[in-house]
Amino acid sequence: MTIRTRIAPSPTGFLHLGTARTALYSWAYARHHGGQFVMRIEDTDVARSTQDAVEQILEAMRWLGLDYDEGPFFQMQRLERYHAVAEQLIASGHAYRCWCTPEELDAMREAQRARGQKTHYDGRWRPEPGKTLPPAPADVQPVVRFRNPPDGFVNWDDLVKGPISIGNAEIDDLIILRPAPEGAPAGASALGVPTYNFAVVVDDWDMGITHVFRGDEHVNNTPWQINIFRALGAPLPEFGHCPVILGDDGQKLSKRRGAVSVTAYRDAGYLPEAMLNYLARLGWSHGDEELFTREQMVAWFDGSHLARSPAQWDPAKLAWVNAQYLKKADDARLAELTAAQLASRNVVVEPTSSLVPACALYKDRCTTVVELADWIETMFVDVAPKQDDLEAHVGETLRPALRSLRERLTEIDWDKASIAAAMKQVLAEHQLKMPQLAPAVRVLVCGRRDTPSIDAVLSLFSREVVLLRLRAV
Repeated sequence: MTIRTRIAPSPTGFLHLGTARTALYSWAYARHHGGQFVMRIEDTDVARSTQDAVEQILEAMRWLGLDYDEGPFFQMQRLERYHAVAEQLIASGHAYRCWCTPEELDAMREAQRARGQKTHYDGRWRPEPGKTLPPAPADVQPVVRFRNPPDGFVNWDDLVKGPISIGNAEIDDLIILRPAPEGAPAGASALGVPTYNFAVVVDDWDMGITHVFRGDEHVNNTPWQINIFRALGAPLPEFGHCPVILGDDGQKLSKRRGAVSVTAYRDAGYLPEAMLNYLARLGWSHGDEELFTREQMVAWFDGSHLARSPAQWDPAKLAWVNAQYLKKADDARLAELTAAQLASRNVVVEPTSSLVPACALYKDRCTTVVELADWIETMFVDVAPKQDDLEAHVGETLRPALRSLRERLTEIDWDKASIAAAMKQVLAEHQLKMPQLAPAVRVLVCGRRDTPSIDAVLSLFSREVVLLRLRAV
């Protein structure tokens, strides 16, 4: 059997972190087994789905490097197929048309609540032996309902949670096809729009999906889906329901509770390999390994060692992971990323030789590319030292030495060794120590009192910028 997994986000907003983690697990499982990974867009929520969201989702997948072998497939382009399968279920007695109006359904539920009963569809249009159904009203467009088995249990061995059993009596006859809402494409108006639990079954069947990883909010949907698979005589995929990701407040991290898009982390200066590493550890482990490559994860991810308990999003841990990857990153690549960050601030710099050594020098002090850009920006944009730093480090006693340094820097070769030699000469001439002179130079040239070795830092700046900023004394 060829392993086939999928990710199927809804384009009603950005790619959520939980969905990105599910995509990673699905991708890694397929790659581990030499299978295929499929991209599907579940866009039947016509009122809320947007093309912008589709593009953002696909861009997030590209940035993460989660390449797919097939797709993207769009459900709204498959309406004829859903309609055909619904008719197949009606013909086999596994589905039926229901003409209940929204008002009738509301009244039905209200009466059930008044009796202290669980609200559910009462089966008034469900065909039964010896049952006489009323005439179909001409002014009501029907829905199609799946005829769920009335008794027994739905059992499956979940890849994450283990054995799960849910009684059929707990679930009612699911709507699988409903009239198209206003604003739907013309074809949808004639065929109707499938509901999630129906469309996902038809899609997984048609696309040969063998393993489904998804969030555990879908556990209660799974019995309906399994029953529809069985009614169709379709092969049943294996299901793995991953616990939710919790935010700082202990509540589910979601689009409605402060979560930001995957691409927002890209814009905030995180590296995709760091994000994948961190997401992987939010619910999966390989021994005590904290840092690992994409290739290592593929080699290790066999579907085992998935956590059954929710994980908590930890921004500090993500920043630490990203810092480790920054330290190991290629300097030329970081120069490209830093140039893009600077360009977003209207600082246009070619990612050439000036940025590469700067990235090499500063990256050990940074957790994100944004922080790296903050350091490097001082090479190209005027700095404004804090008054407290000027008063603490650039006193009257240091001004003669700073003027001498400026004169020496005018004449030397512009490299680290020559700058270091010039500073030593000034220290000897004015009987000073480096801890006295270096902070003053840092404040004036870089706008901050702490930097890496000052000779290395100055060598990154143009001579003209350094001389201009030292002229302030």
